[in-house]
Amino acid sequence: MSHGKPGAFTVGITDHMIPPPDLEAAVLDGVAEIDFLDTRREEDLDPERLARLDALLVWSTRIGPATVDKLKRCRVVVRFGVGYDRVDVAALEAAGIPFANNPDYGTEEVADHAVAMILSLQRRLWEHDGRARGYGTTWQANTLTPLHRSSAATVGVVGVGRIGTAVVNRLKGFGYRILGYDPLQPAGHEKAVGYRRVRRLEDLLAESDIVTFHCPLTGETRGLLDEATLAAMKPGAILVNTARGELFAGLDPVEAALRSGRLAALGTDVLPVEPPAPHPLLDAWRAREDWLAGRLVVTPHNAFHSDQAAVEMRRNAAETVRIFLEDGVLRNRIRG
Repeated sequence: MSHGKPGAFTVGITDHMIPPPDLEAAVLDGVAEIDFLDTRREEDLDPERLARLDALLVWSTRIGPATVDKLKRCRVVVRFGVGYDRVDVAALEAAGIPFANNPDYGTEEVADHAVAMILSLQRRLWEHDGRARGYGTTWQANTLTPLHRSSAATVGVVGVGRIGTAVVNRLKGFGYRILGYDPLQPAGHEKAVGYRRVRRLEDLLAESDIVTFHCPLTGETRGLLDEATLAAMKPGAILVNTARGELFAGLDPVEAALRSGRLAALGTDVLPVEPPAPHPLLDAWRAREDWLAGRLVVTPHNAFHSDQAAVEMRRNAAETVRIFLEDGVLRNRIRG
């Protein structure tokens, strides 16, 4: 299915949560014609259509070595989002096809989402909401403890890049003591942004009342949130994850930590498998079991979303392709 006015190039788009690709066609108008491949299954991609592409925009479809082999004339592959674990960057590089992601959208949204979870879980708002439904003759006397003011709490930020920095900037106004762990940030970054740098993740976990994750998914971070990491956290801490579901080493360690009280609460926008696979923790969450009331908050991987961010994401990705095809300049390049 073609969209947009014909141009010198053909740009493929794998799939969309919400078609048609009209925003991309507008950005690439006069430069390229859009071929909307319209499939989320790699095995359903048409080899003949792939062979004609000069560029490929990827949403959720996996791009593995077999697909890379079929990109006979492709000059560039660009991911709509930030994460690219479903794209075989090494295979693209071996084929001489550069790859870029799209980190320049949704920063404010994810930061707002994380801070909303931090504040709401620290104030125990969802737990109050869950328990207040059963109050009868008493009302205001039903306080929850421990419940500390923000200036008496420490927040540890794991990953202080674009989103982590935006989280730090938001938290400062509430008076939190803020720690940051990110070995990839240059010396002095903490002074410019305004947090206390911690050299070892274990030290951040031991000191923080709330830990929020904003690190990318890598070989080092995959499965990071395992039994050992959770045991290293301060007893009764709050955990927030708006990064990647694969940071969790499954849900068993999380369930054990919540049941034992090692974790006071968990707020997560991401899960190890999405849509979520059956698990006792999620069964308890769905059933609103009393032991978990207000202690587990799950949102369906939409922290990045706002009406504005959805448009920004699509336009930015298409603009990355346009700049490359017109000027040979690739922004946000990722190397394998």
